[in-house]
Amino acid sequence: MARTEQDTMTRREAGRMGGEATARTHDRDHYEDIGRKGGESRGANRQSDDHQGRGNTQRDDHGRFTSGR
Repeated sequence: MARTEQDTMTRREAGRMGGEATARTHDRDHYEDIGRKGGESRGANRQSDDHQGRGNTQRDDHGRFTSGR
């Protein structure tokens, strides 16, 4: 069936539907695994950036990261 302009969905709606479909087909262990992998990946990237002097650890008065330059 061809889509018309009226039945297109927003990115938010598409994301919600995809998340709901994934939740129906995967259990809690799946989400724990992908969360752990994402944390490991971000941690490795952060260590690499810090080691190369590109770490961004300075914060402004509102707690946001600043360029530090």
